[in-house]
Amino acid sequence: QVQLVESGGGLVQAGGSLRLSCAASGRTFSSYAMGWFRQAPGKEREFVAAISWSGGSTYYADSVKGRFTISRDNAKNTVYLQMNSLKPEDTAVYYCAADFDYSDYDREYDYWGQGTQVTVSS
Repeated sequence: QVQLVESGGGLVQAGGSLRLSCAASGRTFSSYAMGWFRQAPGKEREFVAAISWSGGSTYYADSVKGRFTISRDNAKNTVYLQMNSLKPEDTAVYYCAADFDYSDYDREYDYWGQGTQVTVSS
C-alpha cells in the first residue's frame, strides 16, 4: 500500500516555473514506477511524465517534452515534476501515481494522490 500527497501547485504567469512534489508513504517506494498525470476542466485525464523505479528511465508527453522534468529521490520517498516555460494550456489538476509497471497509461496505476491545482495565467 502506498499513500501519495502532492504539493507545490499554485498560480503562475505564462513563462514561469513551478516544482511539484509528491511524497509517498511506505517503505517500498523505491519499488514503484511513478507517473504524473493532469486533468483540465472538461477534459480527459492525460499523461504528463513517468519515471522508472530507479530513476534511470523517464518518459514525457510530447506536449511537455523539453519543458518539464521528472525526477525522484528514493531516500526521501519523493518524486518531483519541475515545470518550466509554463503555458496557459498547462492549467490543470496534477496527480501523481504509483505502480510497479512503468507506463503512460493511467489505468495501469494502482495508487493516486489527491491532486494539486496548477493555474497558468496569460
